Amino acid sequence: MSASFFPVPLLYRPRGGVRAVVGASLCAVLVASCSAPSQPSPDSPTTNASSSQTREATTYPLTVDNCGTTATFDSVPERVVTLKSSTTELLLALGRGDRIVATSYLDGPVAPWLEDEAAQVPAVSAPLDERLPSLEKVLETEPDLIFAGWESMVTTEGLADRDRLTQLGVNTLVAPSACKEDGYRPDPLTWESLAQEITTVGTIFDAHSEAQSLVDTMNEQLAAISPDSRGLSALWFSSGSDTPFVGGGSGSAQLVMDTVGLRNIGSDIDDTWGPMSWEAIIDANPDVIVLVDSSWSSAQKKKDILTSHPVASTLDAVVNDRYLVIDFPPTEPGVRTADGAVALADQLAALTVED
Repeated sequence: MSASFFPVPLLYRPRGGVRAVVGASLCAVLVASCSAPSQPSPDSPTTNASSSQTREATTYPLTVDNCGTTATFDSVPERVVTLKSSTTELLLALGRGDRIVATSYLDGPVAPWLEDEAAQVPAVSAPLDERLPSLEKVLETEPDLIFAGWESMVTTEGLADRDRLTQLGVNTLVAPSACKEDGYRPDPLTWESLAQEITTVGTIFDAHSEAQSLVDTMNEQLAAISPDSRGLSALWFSSGSDTPFVGGGSGSAQLVMDTVGLRNIGSDIDDTWGPMSWEAIIDANPDVIVLVDSSWSSAQKKKDILTSHPVASTLDAVVNDRYLVIDFPPTEPGVRTADGAVALADQLAALTVED
């Protein structure tokens, strides 16, 4: 039997009779041919996915080009180590939590709608480490796949590089939205590319209908959002005090702000996140400030930084207490990103901004 092949970040090449999620730069491809992609409406944040067709079961072996690394799956992965909440929650949402033998680097509690699934997976409540575990710890779990939320996790500076892990008999997969190389990095991240990621991982794990259900739910969430029409500017404040670390112009922060109708003052940063000087923030004087709430850098901590800063405390948003709060996990591309957009849209609709 011949292997199927598809590049993970930008193309999905399923077997015949299969529908793919596509955007302006994506093409739904049969193994032997390519069909014209549907173009999303520029005013619509939805992903062009529909549920009018059903997918065939995945045919193995399946070869993927993931962030420039080729990986071949001879069957559905059985023993998976997930690194980051985004990858852990994607497998839970796909109904493949039973394949998770270990987790690490979790960013907080799982989404409420995944609590039942997570309760059945001991590895979720007992991660190997709060951050990146040792390679020895990971190998003790006898994984056949490491599913990483950041590409840096499977490098020599992380666990080990992907070639070495392959030599050790462990396959690797990086969340496509986390690819860093040109041609693989989503630039910018779109709802289409997020849907594509869900679809791709669903294919690897032979969870086609579950993946489509997630995409359909995401579309429904996005369709219910009415973007704010006031033209408000916003700072997405993730962490930092001496130099704030903010949402840049190509990642989930930009995507969510575009979706809810906010203008990102950090959009000129050519990355998903990056540093921004207090001077630049003060010059921009954003109408609202989005505070990312995490266990290591809470929303309240960032409020305290802003109110105690000799100059930032004079920002209109700080003086008038115009804050929006988003939990950290939805700020990383994944199955909760749309949840974050809905939460911000609701807060924004209730926010009064005086002229």
